[in-house]
Amino acid sequence: MGSRGRTIAASMKSADLSSDARPQHILHEVFGYSAFRGAQADIVDHVVAGGDALVLMPTGGGKSLCYQIPAIARHRSQQGVTVVVSPLIALMHDQVGALEEAGVHAAFLNSSLSGEQAAHVEREMMSGRLVMLYAAPERITNPRFLAQLDSLQERGLLSLFAIDEAHCVSQWGHDFRSEYLALSLLHERYPEVPRIALTATADDLTRADIIERLRLEEARIFISSFDRPNIRYTIVEKDSKPRDQLLRFIQDEHGEDAGVVYCQSRKKVDETADWLVSAGIKALPYHAGLDAAVRQRHQDRFLREDSIVMVATIAFGMGIDKPDVRFVAHLDLPKNIESYYQETGRAGRDGAPADAWMTYGLADVVNQRRMIDESPAGEEFKKGQRGKLDALLALAEATDCRRVRLLAYFGELSTACGNCDNCLVPPATWDGTDAARKLLSCIYRFHQNGGQRFGAGHLIDVLRGKVTDKVTQYGHQSLSTWGIGADLPETQWRAVLRQLIALGHVFTEGEYMTLALADSARAVLKGEVQLLLRVPSVAPKRGKLSRSSGTGKGKSAAPIELDEDAMERFEQLKNWRAEVAKEHGLPAYVIFQNVTLAEMARQNPQSLDELAGISGVGAKKLEAYGEEILRVLG
Repeated sequence: MGSRGRTIAASMKSADLSSDARPQHILHEVFGYSAFRGAQADIVDHVVAGGDALVLMPTGGGKSLCYQIPAIARHRSQQGVTVVVSPLIALMHDQVGALEEAGVHAAFLNSSLSGEQAAHVEREMMSGRLVMLYAAPERITNPRFLAQLDSLQERGLLSLFAIDEAHCVSQWGHDFRSEYLALSLLHERYPEVPRIALTATADDLTRADIIERLRLEEARIFISSFDRPNIRYTIVEKDSKPRDQLLRFIQDEHGEDAGVVYCQSRKKVDETADWLVSAGIKALPYHAGLDAAVRQRHQDRFLREDSIVMVATIAFGMGIDKPDVRFVAHLDLPKNIESYYQETGRAGRDGAPADAWMTYGLADVVNQRRMIDESPAGEEFKKGQRGKLDALLALAEATDCRRVRLLAYFGELSTACGNCDNCLVPPATWDGTDAARKLLSCIYRFHQNGGQRFGAGHLIDVLRGKVTDKVTQYGHQSLSTWGIGADLPETQWRAVLRQLIALGHVFTEGEYMTLALADSARAVLKGEVQLLLRVPSVAPKRGKLSRSSGTGKGKSAAPIELDEDAMERFEQLKNWRAEVAKEHGLPAYVIFQNVTLAEMARQNPQSLDELAGISGVGAKKLEAYGEEILRVLG
């Protein structure tokens, strides 16, 4: 560790800190929580003492506290400013707003500030009065900013570097950003300043890349459970009208809830948002093709209003801290399990029940494979991406517990959850070996009969003995495979083909996505491989997730069970919070999260002391809002 900063830091054990700088005191006084969760306490103690750390913790697991509490503790011990690397302006704004609400002096430097505002922030930083400064990686590696960091370091006022969304540094990660690569200079230039890198999603390959690229070889690695038990995972077969499937899901289970719908293309985002609006859903589009002001306006509405459904490309994602997103839906297959986990993890950050719903079909498999094959990337990278896609396809086609497979991907062993679609309604399976051999034989016959290749639709027509112009044109009714699959419906043949493509026995080629046999198909054709396949099914209607019985039209559910009187208090508290949030120009959850309001409504405190005992009520918020809350409850 070397020089002066690390020598001082090394002696900063929690027991040696002044009482106001001890992590447990900060947790309660600033954030209003009585106890750390999971590995938080160990992480905080390690970083407060000056150690480097790589933290893998699921969305909603409390990653922010892992660097915010050390930042406050070290600042109160005269260690100066913590610099937080953050990728998005919206995230910086909300994090800083929440910290200031909690009585912690924080600021951000980004393009949304005027020159005068930026100068003021820089003066606060250089004085050492600032506890935390949020900035994007490209600003942090700017020569002028580095000179300011040099000055802080020389005066002993550079306390800690926190690198959020650290997976962005990895070429294997699902959201690689080249500007993160330059962050290795923090180790080279300030080796005595501790660093904590944090991410919600990283497989073994990505973790190794993060460690190498950020020079965290000596860092302690903390890996929390990736399990989000409050999220119910459901993957359904895509039918001919997937938007209708989505609408039924929203109307049946999330009629008044906030949610996110992910689509692959900008065009599909726009069309889906318009279609949902026409069906009576408050939906907004979000993608990089929209004007920046429109994107910001839509994001602000999503963060500040109830019951908004954001239809988006993956451009809408990181930094969305809205805790009461009740569902995330995918109309298109993500690229890999990391993306799926990260995107679905935006649901249920408050710990209340939430849904991760996806519809998936043959075209999704074909499109994702084609995007990899047509990528300009090197063959090694493509091979890695194919492997990641294969793991996601295995999850989608699974007949056993989704959660077990999801966690196993990240190296975590678990038992059946009882809360995914496969656990709740176990799918029927059938021996598809014979059907697979028929299908593969038909593709083989196409190639023998003139060396031509055809797509999925024509293949299934031939298998089922359906006479079409194309069948007649090519004389395919004379093939030995003509009509040999008439006993199976088209949906089942599409499922067989999808699973053969997913397993790599069939691949697609060219602009028209024609079908060809892979070398591995030979073993299937010979009957050497048994294929146990899912029976295509329609997901049963399940009704709303159970949270609270006191909901009605225009009222969103509480995150805990409340009786009728408590539900009325909850609504009154939400109305009061909305007014405060509007006055402060912040999302409502920055003032208090729903789970805190619900606990207030349930306990109905009648004094400031009783109110102070509710989780999420820190000293600054008690002072600022305590009397008002008691008035609302009174």
